[in-house]
Amino acid sequence: MDPDDEICLCFHVSLRKIRTFLARENPPVASLISECLSAGTGCMWCVPFLKHLHKMHQQGQEPDLHVSPEEYARTRLVYHKTHERDEAVVKRATE
Repeated sequence: MDPDDEICLCFHVSLRKIRTFLARENPPVASLISECLSAGTGCMWCVPFLKHLHKMHQQGQEPDLHVSPEEYARTRLVYHKTHERDEAVVKRATE
């Protein structure tokens, strides 16, 4: 994803904002990313992705997701209808 693509679509929190928050605050647990403009506290779609970004940060890697913004948004719409994540997309994005 590009830095300005949104990870938390409910609160419009971009990858850039999450990267900056992780670098500045270095939260010990992924759930504290919610302090970054409430990321992950709306529909909960982005929670597994936020956990992955936190894990990458803890490992000294630049946090990123391997999914297009279009596919990310499309699968979120399915999640809203079914309340089930497309695990194939989650797996691919977090590899």
